[in-house]
Amino acid sequence: MTKNVVLNKSLPKPKISIIVPVKKINNYLRRETIPAILNQTCKNFEIIILSDTESKEKFFKTKIIPTWPKTGPADKRDIGAKKAKGKILAFLDDDSYPDKNWLKNAIKIFQESNKISAVCGPTLTPSHNNLRQKASGYVWSTWLGSGGAGTYRCTIAERQEVDDYPTVNFLVRKKDFLAVNGFNSHFWPGEDTKLCLDLTKKLGKKIIYDPKVLVYHHRREVFRPHLKQISRYAIHRGHFARVLPQTSFRIGYFIPAFFVLGLIGGSILIFLLEIFQFCTVSISLLFLYLFSIFLYLLALLITAIQVYLKEKNFKLALLIIPSIFATHFIYGALFIKGFFSPKLNR
Repeated sequence: MTKNVVLNKSLPKPKISIIVPVKKINNYLRRETIPAILNQTCKNFEIIILSDTESKEKFFKTKIIPTWPKTGPADKRDIGAKKAKGKILAFLDDDSYPDKNWLKNAIKIFQESNKISAVCGPTLTPSHNNLRQKASGYVWSTWLGSGGAGTYRCTIAERQEVDDYPTVNFLVRKKDFLAVNGFNSHFWPGEDTKLCLDLTKKLGKKIIYDPKVLVYHHRREVFRPHLKQISRYAIHRGHFARVLPQTSFRIGYFIPAFFVLGLIGGSILIFLLEIFQFCTVSISLLFLYLFSIFLYLLALLITAIQVYLKEKNFKLALLIIPSIFATHFIYGALFIKGFFSPKLNR
């Protein structure tokens, strides 16, 4: 074991290309993303920003590449990968910024084995986000809010091997990325799910999640921006559950759909039983229906209490309840739509 450690220390640090797709240069990039990257303890990197338009702004170690005609994030990341000089591609979103040891900690993991194709880590909600953004963050990071997607994505968890991870904090060997032809730009969001599937199944490589590979990610405010984002994820995940079952046909992703079907279908069934005078059955079903709703509301209340104990903010704790409910309802309904969609529009 000691010999391996010494060997790893002697290995040259590979150059890393940090790729950020954007619509235009924004204040997140200026004030947080680029400064946080330039503050990395590992200095062997370049920054590639893919923008819809040209920009006269200049940043140290940064290339701004206009992509015309306008295209989506997956296409931009593919363009960035082709322009990259690094052996490792590191993907960030334009509303995220890394911890100062982000690259250093990721490199250590890559050096453990060539079987490790990609490295990822948690994306935490910044402490300076506003109330509605924090509510969105707790939807993503609490067990009740985001159990199916894996709470480890948005909170600190133990190191583990994963087979699906979003590109907001994702580093991959360039040779492996090119070997599977990069992102499938037909899917957005969801191009990251397809990439991870290709890396793990086609190449037989590993993706390692480590809590030390840390990024902070600004959240979409509840309700409209948050639910708009959730809607895109739900449709694609539902579709993937049917066409890419290896990583998407999992009970956690289906639970919100069962919730919606039970909430709406149960009330309709009870109403019909009453009309046709199946009184005994309808009373039993009504009891089960109301008891299930009680358990769900109790879980919402417990989650809100947990948030309050952590944040000491009554308004935030109260906001969590409708935020999680609305997320479950919208996600569940659109997951069903995606599951039965023969194809998705690009």
